[in-house]
Amino acid sequence: MIRKMLSSRRTAGASALAAVALAAALAAALAAAPGASADEHNPPPPPGSSPVCVFYDGEGLTVYGEQGDRVSQVQCMLANRHYLPWSAVDGTFGPQTLLAVQRFQLDNPPLTPNGLVTPATWSALWHAGPTRTTPLPYPPA
Repeated sequence: MIRKMLSSRRTAGASALAAVALAAALAAALAAAPGASADEHNPPPPPGSSPVCVFYDGEGLTVYGEQGDRVSQVQCMLANRHYLPWSAVDGTFGPQTLLAVQRFQLDNPPLTPNGLVTPATWSALWHAGPTRTTPLPYPPA
């Protein structure tokens, strides 16, 4: 009787270890390989960054020339939606970000394509899915 109990404990323990090892191997494989939906024009974010945008969660007016978390949030959300390359997520609202905001606004009426990230633009960014299947060229063609 004692042998049967010890044997079943070993088997359960081995199964648990195998499951943990399999999960770790799968996680490592997923981390090492780019996503299946990634394209060459908008590669996945660089290692150490995250496609989840967690810089800012408000709706304050954000304009050309600003720097900081609000700008990083806008840039990250635009990169997720293929309006901006990941390499442009730098926290500075420059010409590339301005163009991306304007193009996003054009694609999401009734927004006015003025490049100002107003509460209406924030709302559209928060609620929009990946609206472009390929990123827009920069500089514009």
